Amino acid sequence: MRPENALSESIFECTQCGECCTGYGGTYITDEDVRRIADFVGLSREAFLSTYCQIADGGMPVIAVGDGGKCVFFKENCSIHPVKPRMCRAWPFIDAVVKSPSNWELMAGACPGIRVGAPLSHVQKVVKEEMAKLDAARGEAGSVSPHLQGAKKG
Repeated sequence: MRPENALSESIFECTQCGECCTGYGGTYITDEDVRRIADFVGLSREAFLSTYCQIADGGMPVIAVGDGGKCVFFKENCSIHPVKPRMCRAWPFIDAVVKSPSNWELMAGACPGIRVGAPLSHVQKVVKEEMAKLDAARGEAGSVSPHLQGAKKG
């Protein structure tokens, strides 16, 4: 465990199981996400949007769901991992946990990487710190919060 990851790894370690890639209303993507992913897959913005996205209520693009109810980019793993959307890079360190830390335990029912049992005040602190790291890294091409780096566990 790297020291900068000690707090986040105390409550979460991604198993890369793909459960977070399953439907649930789709993955919203920002303009920056569109640019990064389109460049990565070698398409123009327009071609990427028409091939891989649907437009949700409110006009925001959502990555389409493919076979098995998972994101179209999920194969054995995330095929766009280096440039995956902000929404994906953030999981499970999301604002809903900051607002209501008990959401952490609810989310654990769908995510085997989420560890429960830590005081919710600790969970809330770690989530805030991870969100701040992601926000700080936002402008760096392909950057992800340190808890999302590494190889798939077998």
